[in-house]
Amino acid sequence: MDLKARLVQVGVDLVTEEGTQPLTLREIARRAGVSHGAPRRHFPTHLDLLSAIARRGFEDLAARAAEATEGRTDPRERLTALARVYLDFARTRRGMFELMFRHDLLESGRLGLRDTSLPLFATLTELVAALRPDDQDPRILAGALWAGLHGVAQLWGWGSLRLATGTDDVEPLLRATLDAHLGPAAR
Repeated sequence: MDLKARLVQVGVDLVTEEGTQPLTLREIARRAGVSHGAPRRHFPTHLDLLSAIARRGFEDLAARAAEATEGRTDPRERLTALARVYLDFARTRRGMFELMFRHDLLESGRLGLRDTSLPLFATLTELVAALRPDDQDPRILAGALWAGLHGVAQLWGWGSLRLATGTDDVEPLLRATLDAHLGPAAR
């Protein structure tokens, strides 16, 4: 594995194990077994390296989403599977999830991060459009749905929703979020 790939993998491992706090160039270099200046040869700024790590998170999330929706033809079933993957990713890959949606990374245009994040939103938008064909701009409804799912993911991760709802089951919250934005599912 070349140094660039090794630095990204060390960063992925670090954020997975310990969250975003220790993601410094110096710590990643130390764990990769190189001098603290070595990462700058491949990543001129800290944001460049963080973006490369976040890109791996988006690729992983996209692969999980594709696997979960494969073979499903009903848009509501596909959207529900996609939402479950999103919430599960937030729960099981907490540090990566936090890193992936940092505004400074997404707005920086670094390393084509938008190329890996926007296709997921496009899929969400296509499914919303199939379920709500009369809406003028499905991106708006998809954005509201994503915000709802992201809110559930964040508040669930912080323990706030478990405390407020008194349940350890996120599934009713998922269904309620989908129903609120798309209307009740056909039963």
